[in-house]
Amino acid sequence: MDLVVHCGSSTLGEYVNTLSTTEVSSGWWEGEAVMGKSQEYVFWALKEIRKRTSFNWKGVDSDNGLEFINQILYKYCQREKLEFTRSRPNRKNDNAYIEQKNWTHVRRVFGYLRYDTLEELRIMNELYHNELRLYKNFFQPVMKLASKERIGGKIKRKYDVPETPYQRLMESGQIQEEVKKELKDIYLSLNPAQLKRNIDAKLAELYQVYGEKKGTQQVDPYKKLVPHTVTFYMMQQPPVGLPT
Repeated sequence: MDLVVHCGSSTLGEYVNTLSTTEVSSGWWEGEAVMGKSQEYVFWALKEIRKRTSFNWKGVDSDNGLEFINQILYKYCQREKLEFTRSRPNRKNDNAYIEQKNWTHVRRVFGYLRYDTLEELRIMNELYHNELRLYKNFFQPVMKLASKERIGGKIKRKYDVPETPYQRLMESGQIQEEVKKELKDIYLSLNPAQLKRNIDAKLAELYQVYGEKKGTQQVDPYKKLVPHTVTFYMMQQPPVGLPT
């Protein structure tokens, strides 16, 4: 799990953050948006995500942010008998699984804008709870690395056959039959084209709300915002000493 910030070009004040989670074996992904990044809100988001997953949790793995490394989450994992691990400091590749999802499932969807209103938060969670999670988990195939071999100065990687998280979960042999039936019923009820149209419609609504907040009609969510720079000018000090 990891936190994706939606602060735009400034980290001042409160803004929306996305708790992004993925199950390593199947690639099943879930997200939840919260206002701010307090330990309580992030913990609440994690419990909401757990309610939506169809498999049992064995543990959680995070980075070293204080929103994760705290007594609230630690005691929860002890009560629920979940293994709690974290990445090594300054080793970003330890979280490679979730970092990939942060880009494909969050940044490519919502861009780099600053979302800091309750209306924006509502629209984002509507997508996370419904169309976005269904579209990504049931219809977006993922590849998994099968092996890699160093040949001279190059590394040759081999990947398995791309499958959706839903397919990998159904073939895992680790979920109960009633859960399989429930997932299959959901899959058969979905129309990927309609899901995509609904996602686009809600994103258009989100960008409209953002544009009204900013007083602009043109919104480019995928342009990285550069933080504003402040230049400090040193005033010339008066000369010190006796006049010559």
